[in-house]
Amino acid sequence: MADEPSLGELGRLIQLMRGDIRDDMAQINARLDRMVSTDVYGVEKAALEREIADLKKDVEGMQTQRLTDAERVTQTRRWLFASVVVPVLGLIIPIVFFLMEGKA
Repeated sequence: MADEPSLGELGRLIQLMRGDIRDDMAQINARLDRMVSTDVYGVEKAALEREIADLKKDVEGMQTQRLTDAERVTQTRRWLFASVVVPVLGLIIPIVFFLMEGKA
């Protein structure tokens, strides 16, 4: 019987175990307080997916606008070439031929 703990020792051990369990439960509750509920997570995920879809549409719209702008610049360059360079060449070439004919 000398090896068996006394009732006082058992009581102290039980109190220590209760304290440990209380500390563990407090840690678990603290972690649970930081977690997001499933409902909130679902709502936030759906909102995030909508935002991503909206951004994707915006990017596609910007790409379409960029292609439209590039086509407009190309058309402007073609118009400028046709309306300025071709008539100027049309005036310069006969003058060059006229001057070359005079030298020959």
